[in-house]
Amino acid sequence: MKIFANSMSPEQTYKLLTGIVVPRPIAWVSTLSDAGLINVAPFSCYTIVSNMPPMIGINIGRKAGARKDTATNILRNKNFVVNIADETLLEPLHQSAGEYPPQVSEAQLLHLATLPGSSMSAPRLAAAPINMECRLHSVTPYGDTGAEFFVGEIQVLHIRDNLLNNGKIDSTSLRPICRLAGPNYATLGDVVTLPAVSQTPKSVL
Repeated sequence: MKIFANSMSPEQTYKLLTGIVVPRPIAWVSTLSDAGLINVAPFSCYTIVSNMPPMIGINIGRKAGARKDTATNILRNKNFVVNIADETLLEPLHQSAGEYPPQVSEAQLLHLATLPGSSMSAPRLAAAPINMECRLHSVTPYGDTGAEFFVGEIQVLHIRDNLLNNGKIDSTSLRPICRLAGPNYATLGDVVTLPAVSQTPKSVL
């Protein structure tokens, strides 16, 4: 089958690409509204941007042409928290993806306990095994639908004690959730460990 990209609508393209680019990690973002309400929403188009300083980026699309609450709150407060959910938090994470009006706090609706950020106004989710407090670094628009790539510089990381081993996260203990296409998720499954790749430079052919 051959598909020409310019033959598809934005909706068709989204459905196709979210089934191709899998599995995707999930940034469970918490922000604070101007009314003091805690907004929580998951985004699975997110990645590492830089390790010095540490920065992560999240693509936030629009709904009916309007910015989502998360984007609005980040632009207003210049900060946000990326929470990493484990398997025990799958149900509330999924429910937080619903389209709720700005006057509804997903944290309150889903009974998610929060803790104050130690370096910013955005709160963090108490049950999440990892929280990354981020200050907004930049916002870059992409494409024709108003999607924007938000880059945040990590200020503080909160990591559950049993997850860190010699400076590395124990992924099997973290038990992260990943996103597939549609309302489908996956867990870590089997972990395959291979020998480290040699760093000896290859000869130029």
